[in-house]
Amino acid sequence: MPGLLTPLTIREVAFRNRIAVSPMCQYSSQDGFANDWHLVHLGSRAVGGAGLVMMEATAVEARGRISPNDQGIWKDEHVEFLSRIAGFVRQQGAVAGIQLAHAGRKASTRRPWDGAGMAPENAGGWQPVAPSALAFHPGDPAPTELTQPEIADLVGAFAEGARRALQAGFQVVEIHAAHGYLVHQFLSPLSNRRGDEYGGPFENRIRFALEVARAVRAVWPGHLPLFVRISATDWVEDGWDIGDSVELARRLGALGVDLIDCSSGGLAPQQKIALGPGYQVPFAARIRREAGIATAAVGLITTPQQADEIVRAEQADLVLLAREFLRDPYFALHAGKALGDEVTPPVQYARAF
Repeated sequence: MPGLLTPLTIREVAFRNRIAVSPMCQYSSQDGFANDWHLVHLGSRAVGGAGLVMMEATAVEARGRISPNDQGIWKDEHVEFLSRIAGFVRQQGAVAGIQLAHAGRKASTRRPWDGAGMAPENAGGWQPVAPSALAFHPGDPAPTELTQPEIADLVGAFAEGARRALQAGFQVVEIHAAHGYLVHQFLSPLSNRRGDEYGGPFENRIRFALEVARAVRAVWPGHLPLFVRISATDWVEDGWDIGDSVELARRLGALGVDLIDCSSGGLAPQQKIALGPGYQVPFAARIRREAGIATAAVGLITTPQQADEIVRAEQADLVLLAREFLRDPYFALHAGKALGDEVTPPVQYARAF
């Protein structure tokens, strides 16, 4: 069977291996602009041999940022520096990807190192929006419920974000529909209490996700892959679950989505997650098997051997790593040595290998 270091082609994009850098927020932008931190952070992982380098959750409108310091793609001026980053990643032989996002009711929070809670207006905060006027944390101010015209505008904002991502030179776009952010908020009955065609039964709650996927695919070229990250389960009774995720994946595949990036949780503070090494891998395996679509596995995957076994067992087509790439930007090069494969570092680094 193909292993972790086997190349992979999706549509017309060739990945040199099955190792991907998961999108990780850096909380280091001003007015949504990427900067030298992002260039060095992402560029070093491309130098380190990853097949796919994914840029962090990038807001499609200003009020969709998680914090005032999150990255954005809601205006054309953002494209110039994003283009520099995508270009450098590609020059190192990696595929450049970007995640399009909207935080919904989880927006306008402080950066992790600035303390918990919502950012006040005098610290750059704003009034969040959501499918329903339900706060994430009890005691937090309720978000403003989106109107149908606003929902239509947000669908357009995701499409405009994809258009800018293409202009910047990214080769993969991922729609963020996980971790309790806006698209996930529409999906889950725990956060979506609407009484119109966007709320209530399953068919209505998935409507926004399908509209976003359809709109993005319409502007994203046919030769380039489209991913969607989902939370396969809320880890809460009567919430979104793996069965829902399998059916959503089928619908997304029919719209031209190429891969489901399988994470979980993030929607409700009362979640009870069964943590352990590779704890989300079974979600990727089941969706791959039952929905007939490629998947990516992520979550407490820390060694080359563990990642290689996931691919060889046909549980996922890609393996995304987050914290392990923070600890080791050269994980992919080290994985090559650990798995007995030929290692091809940049010529500038060859003397070390």
